[in-house]
Amino acid sequence: MAIFTYSAKTSDGKRVDGTIRAGDRTTAQDELRKKRLTVVSISAVKDRKKGYGLFGPPKPHVKPKDIAVVTRQLATMISAGIPLLEGLEILEEQAADKGFKIAFGKIIEKIRAGTDFSTALSEYPKVFGKIYINMVRAGEASGQLDTILVRLAEYLEATEALKREIRSAMTYPVVSLFLILSITIGLLVGIVPKFKEIFNALGGEKNLPAPTKILLDISDFMQQQFLLMIGICVVFIIAFLMYKKTKRGEWQWHWVILHMPVFGPLFRKVAISRFARTFSTLLGSGVPMLAALDIVGATAGNRLLEDAVAKAKDKVTKGEPLGEPLAATKVFPPMVTRMIAIGEKSGALEKLLGKISEFYDQEVKTMVEALTSLIEPIMIAVMGVLVGGIVLAIFLPILKVQEMLTKK
Repeated sequence: MAIFTYSAKTSDGKRVDGTIRAGDRTTAQDELRKKRLTVVSISAVKDRKKGYGLFGPPKPHVKPKDIAVVTRQLATMISAGIPLLEGLEILEEQAADKGFKIAFGKIIEKIRAGTDFSTALSEYPKVFGKIYINMVRAGEASGQLDTILVRLAEYLEATEALKREIRSAMTYPVVSLFLILSITIGLLVGIVPKFKEIFNALGGEKNLPAPTKILLDISDFMQQQFLLMIGICVVFIIAFLMYKKTKRGEWQWHWVILHMPVFGPLFRKVAISRFARTFSTLLGSGVPMLAALDIVGATAGNRLLEDAVAKAKDKVTKGEPLGEPLAATKVFPPMVTRMIAIGEKSGALEKLLGKISEFYDQEVKTMVEALTSLIEPIMIAVMGVLVGGIVLAIFLPILKVQEMLTKK
């Protein structure tokens, strides 16, 4: 079957653009007419060699929030009695991203050929992910796909909200640090050298105050070795990124993330919240515990948590309860492991994991607000000290000369 792009009009004159799969152009037009569309133009999408060049078809560029919206829309349509295939066709028609549109087209084609929805989704693991695919599979098995899709949408929305909290916490210090460095480098490279000429005209650097001499030395070094410093920074960054890709480097970096001052506790709370939410969502969707632990570990986002979950899973496989081996890893706080142990005994593990996630979400929000209010004055103070120190070092000799002239 071929893919055709079309431009058509509805019965009320509204223009509609989209794609459709059919054996030939005539069949495609017939299908569109059945949908009460008047075809304005229709053309076959070129094959890979002719249409996509060396890099193949466009890949889907989909944000998690867009997937959440699409998932909720699909859940609503299925709940309203619209068949899955028809719902996917509607989503394909309204997809703005070409790669996403093609992905939906291929998923629809596989479902028409008799493939399960979850199996069709697994062709795009980078778009939908393990959690999404396994939850859809569980929904298909239980006959509650619409309920599972709603749960998935809620999970994706909550995850995206947590990411926004982290971005808001990190944006201000990163931007402030960039501005501080830019202003400092600009002063040292652009402004200070001009004052050096003035100081030389006033009698050279011998009689200058110590802070001014230090400032001029730093400025000279920055001008003479600026490219070397940039090169060293680039080499260091490349070496760091390469080392971080190694197993040992990744583990050490993730250890640093969880133990760094100020931001370490925040990242730990985020990781625990994500663990609890993912685990709760999977269990609530009917995914078996061992399979859920595999997915939770693979999507933890932190190597320490991944290793801890893997060790706990090995113990659970041997018949031990989950709470004890998680506590033994020392990665999770006692409150978390105790609540998990209570949840196992009471049969309410899914519910308690949800409570853990809600608690840590609130903790993250509170901590972000506290950090933002704390970092702002610190950054202002640092900028004031740096810029003020440079300005003071520049004007000390001028004040000294003025004082000498006043005495005369």
